[in-house]
Amino acid sequence: MSSDYFIQQLTNALSLGSIYALTAIGYTIVYGILRLINFAHGDILMLGAYFAGIIFVQLAMPFPAAIILSMMLAALIGVTIERAAYRPLRRATEETTLITSFAVSILMQNLAMMIFSPQPKKFEIPGFLQTVHTMGNVSFTNMKVLIILLSVVLMVALTIFIKRTKMGIAMRASAENIDASTMMGIDVNAVVRVAFIIGSSLAAVAGLMLGGQYGQVSPLMGFVPGLKAFVAAVIGGIGNIPGAALGGYLLGIGEVLFVGLLPSQFSEFRDAFVFIVLILVLLVRPTGILGIEEDRRV
Repeated sequence: MSSDYFIQQLTNALSLGSIYALTAIGYTIVYGILRLINFAHGDILMLGAYFAGIIFVQLAMPFPAAIILSMMLAALIGVTIERAAYRPLRRATEETTLITSFAVSILMQNLAMMIFSPQPKKFEIPGFLQTVHTMGNVSFTNMKVLIILLSVVLMVALTIFIKRTKMGIAMRASAENIDASTMMGIDVNAVVRVAFIIGSSLAAVAGLMLGGQYGQVSPLMGFVPGLKAFVAAVIGGIGNIPGAALGGYLLGIGEVLFVGLLPSQFSEFRDAFVFIVLILVLLVRPTGILGIEEDRRV
C-alpha cells in the first residue's frame, strides 16, 4: 500500500467522519438533556438535503443561502417534532419515547416519498465545489474541503456557545440534572427547544454534505447514516459532545479504511463493520470512550 493511497483514503475518511460527527452531536445534545434517543434525527438530515436542493436549484438562490435556509427549515421541523411528539411524553417511559421516535421517523420517510417521490433525485452543487485538485496521486474536490472545514467551524462555534453563553450554561445544567435545573428557575422547555434547533440545524448541514458528496438525495437517505451517527455517539460517549465528534471521526476513518484497505469483496460488509465496532466498544467500555458512568436510581 502506497502512502498516496493511504492519504487518499484518509481524506475520504475525514470527509465522511465530518458528516457522522455533525449528526452524532445532534443525537447527543438531545440525549444529554432528555435522555431521549431521537431516531427521527436521520430523517431531519434527509429533509435538510431536500431543502437545500430546492432552494439552490428551483429557487435559484446562492448556495450559502441554501445552507442557512435549510438549517432554519430543519430547525423548525425539529422544534415541531419536539413540541408535538416528544414533549407530551416527557414523563413517559424510555420505551414509549423510543417507539415514538421510530414512528416519527417512518412518518417522515413516507411523507417525503409522497412529496418528493420515492425515486432518488440528483443533488446539484455549484460548479466550483466540483473542482478537483490533484497532489501527486491524491485527488480531492472543493466539496470535500468544504465538508471538513465547515464541520470544524460549526463544532468550534457550538463549543463556544455551550461554554460561554447563558443558554449554553443552562443546557449544561439541564444535562446534569433537569429537575434541579427546573427548581433553580431555568426554563427547561426553552433549553430543550434550543437543543432541537441546534441538533436539527447540524443534521441539515450533514444532509446537504451527504447529498453533495454522493450527488443524489432520496427519502431513505438519512436512515443508515442516522444509525451510524448514533453508533458514533455511543462509541464516543452518548451525552458527551466532544465524544460524539470523536466517535464520528473514528467511525468515518474506520469505515473508509475497512473498505479501502481490504479486498473489494469485503466492501459490501461496511455497514456490518460499523455495528461490529459498536459491540466491541461496548464490551470493553460500555459508557463509550469519553462517557461517564451514571448512577441510576430505581
